[in-house]
Amino acid sequence: MLGTAASASLALGRRASYTRSVKLQVSGAAAAENKIRSIIEREECEMASGKTTRRDFIKASAAAAAPYFWASAAAGAADKNSRPVLAVIGCGGKARDLFKLAREFGDFAACCDADLNRAESMAGGKADVYQDYRKLLDRKDVDAVIVATPDHWHTAINVAALRSGKHVYGEKPLTLTIDEGKIVRKVVHETGRVMQVGAQQRSAPWFRQAVALVRSGVLGSPVTATCYIGAGLSGGPFAPSDPPPGLDWDLWLGQAPMVPYIRERCHGTFRWWLEYSGGKITDWGAHHIDIAQWAVGGENSGPVEIEGRGVFDRRPNCFNTAQTFDCTMRFAGGNAIVVKDGPGNGILFEGAKEHIYVNRGKIAGNLVENMTPNLRDKVQAEMAKLYDGPLGVPDEEYPEGTEFGGPLWTRVKQSHMGNFFRSIREGATPISNVDSLHRTASSCHLVNIAMLLERKLRWDPDKEDFVGDEEASAMVRRRQRKGYEIEA
Repeated sequence: MLGTAASASLALGRRASYTRSVKLQVSGAAAAENKIRSIIEREECEMASGKTTRRDFIKASAAAAAPYFWASAAAGAADKNSRPVLAVIGCGGKARDLFKLAREFGDFAACCDADLNRAESMAGGKADVYQDYRKLLDRKDVDAVIVATPDHWHTAINVAALRSGKHVYGEKPLTLTIDEGKIVRKVVHETGRVMQVGAQQRSAPWFRQAVALVRSGVLGSPVTATCYIGAGLSGGPFAPSDPPPGLDWDLWLGQAPMVPYIRERCHGTFRWWLEYSGGKITDWGAHHIDIAQWAVGGENSGPVEIEGRGVFDRRPNCFNTAQTFDCTMRFAGGNAIVVKDGPGNGILFEGAKEHIYVNRGKIAGNLVENMTPNLRDKVQAEMAKLYDGPLGVPDEEYPEGTEFGGPLWTRVKQSHMGNFFRSIREGATPISNVDSLHRTASSCHLVNIAMLLERKLRWDPDKEDFVGDEEASAMVRRRQRKGYEIEA
């Protein structure tokens, strides 16, 4: 572990790096603004000269009525018959981001949401609109679906989509419960369809470099990975009201218990209710725990012991996921993963000899900043072992360095989506495959269960059950509301 001086030095380094990262992002935003301004100025000159501009063409084609994310640089470049037909289920903010990324690879024919207003807004008059996902999945022309619903709907929709013969890009976390993960894993293998989970950090080469460094053994053993993921949200009690027009509240609740509509239960704040999600643990935790577990070699197994504490608001009609937390998972062989609400956001890997730190803006540590040719070769060899499938963006296309601005994260997201479509085309396993992401989601759920029960738990990763604890074992699954049961 780091001493006090080293910890303080690393904290100062984080603050300095954060400042540099902000400057990089501001610089990137300014460059983008200048580029947009130059395009506008060029079009104004063309208009003055009487030329037909792209803006004229857009107006003539009536595309101005559709949301901006329908535009795609690749849409007109490829033969339409060779591009897959896509649909999106769940039309919130994350879906819009995924929608733009997927438009580079296929053409959307349908949008679906329990809130018709959201589905219609995303469709923009250019795609069919559905409120019931089952009717959408009955379509034979849809090749792949993007599933970006709240967490409690992930498994039912993913399973139905796979069984209907469609490939799936599903948002993280993979599931609401551990038992659901077993179902999804089973169905993926039964159907042979490709399913990519939205654990995008796997597509970032510097995260894989961190994983490779740990797995190479140069940090020394054992390794403790501390995941700093930020605190959860608090709030409430909130008042019930009537659902807004266009929202099918019964359908939105799905397998979850029937309760009166509360605006804060729905849409952007669903994550802070245990009925529908796992709070910050299954949000940022699903990203950082995934990388940490990959690094310590637990991506196809899991911890054997879990303990920790969390602060929960147990009053009715309040956000009830963990607000602050500190939990430790121990693995066979001595490695450990610690999940904390702060400070900052990233993963600190500490071995007996060295330490490294990684987040979406940088990778840092003595080994990184003073990497020898021999170590570089060793790390590259380890990275090659991590994934041998088709990367959406080859690592060689990323600039070398240890700090990464905002525009590079857009490239990571493009790579992750590209990996999904290349895996479909080439019959490959995607980088965020269901087998290992089920284990990631399981660890997230184990953390929440240990904190809710307020005691140390033992876990058998082979049997995927708790050891000698019936109360804990009962929490690997949930009672599902009649009519919304998930079939194994």
